[in-house]
Amino acid sequence: MVEKLPRSSKLYDQILRCNHCGFCQGACPLFKVTRRNALNARGKMILLQDMLDGRQEVCNGLIETLFQCTLCGGCENQCPAGVNVPEIVKAVRRDMVDIGTCHPIFENMNQILDEHANIYSIDERETFGRKVNAKADFVYFVGCVGQYREEEAVEATLDILDYLDVDYTLIEEGCCSGVLEDVGFSMHDNLVQRNLSLIRDTGARTIITGCPYCMRTFKNKEQYKPLRDAGIEVMHVSQFFKHFDFKIETDLKVTYHDPCDLGRHCGIYEEPRQTIRKIAPNFAEMLNHHAEALCCGAGGGVRGAYAQNSVAMARYRLQQAENIGVDVLLTECNSCVHNLSNAKVRRQKFEIYTTSQFVRLLLEADGLVISHETS
Repeated sequence: MVEKLPRSSKLYDQILRCNHCGFCQGACPLFKVTRRNALNARGKMILLQDMLDGRQEVCNGLIETLFQCTLCGGCENQCPAGVNVPEIVKAVRRDMVDIGTCHPIFENMNQILDEHANIYSIDERETFGRKVNAKADFVYFVGCVGQYREEEAVEATLDILDYLDVDYTLIEEGCCSGVLEDVGFSMHDNLVQRNLSLIRDTGARTIITGCPYCMRTFKNKEQYKPLRDAGIEVMHVSQFFKHFDFKIETDLKVTYHDPCDLGRHCGIYEEPRQTIRKIAPNFAEMLNHHAEALCCGAGGGVRGAYAQNSVAMARYRLQQAENIGVDVLLTECNSCVHNLSNAKVRRQKFEIYTTSQFVRLLLEADGLVISHETS
């Protein structure tokens, strides 16, 4: 079995380091909603050890176990042994793809990006009435979810950039394709080269994105190293907006959901809160926040492949917001706002927005900004 799983076997020492203490259970959103030990990090490490030791063959049950993980990193954050569970899970997924064993949803995602420039296989793209592929100081990189599922969140961000008189352009972007490495495949070089070329042609020195995953991909993946070599800065929109005082304020009770990609994976916790506290003095934290925040259930391909459990994780998180009696739940990730909004039930009266959407609403209420008319 070891020869079939070369990437996983390189992490064998990490897998053995798991002492089965169960600390990860309290941090695993999937375990909270399923109570299935096999879906928790500890269960995955036990199964992987059995696979690498030849006591367990690859089967459909293992696919269900190893591909059902949001890669949120909550388990790693709680692990006293320092086991890097997300990297182990990604390695074994790659091994399973190589031997022809993969969840069909992920195979389909890889095929879609072979044929299209985004994960939704939509050929038409929204320009939001803004300039595209132009010379500018900044590139705003929208990302697939923003482009095709959370257009209102993107529009709000662009309206605020206009309000602040920022010199930015959009590009005819393709999917950053980093997500493919999470589900066992390789990034698509044609999409990477498309983005690199379009970004360079703008002459911009900074890329701003509302998608934490795109930001992680640009900042950390070897394929996008030319951006770093060229001295092009990559930042999340929350890092950009923290420098501004919008001079607006609300009495509404507001809380904030830390996206896994922005928080645990990038260490960006305070920047969004700096903006939120300026506009919402009645700010309250949910039970789990900062590095201990619970995943919304959208990551790691789970939203597409295991929708029922993805929604259940989102509802668990929404219950935490309901428990503290908030009027507004903010987040800084289009995937999070999409999954949380889809999971909200009728009794929950609070609103769910990105911070940009909420800022724009408050600015409009004060007559300070008018939405851009898209063409």
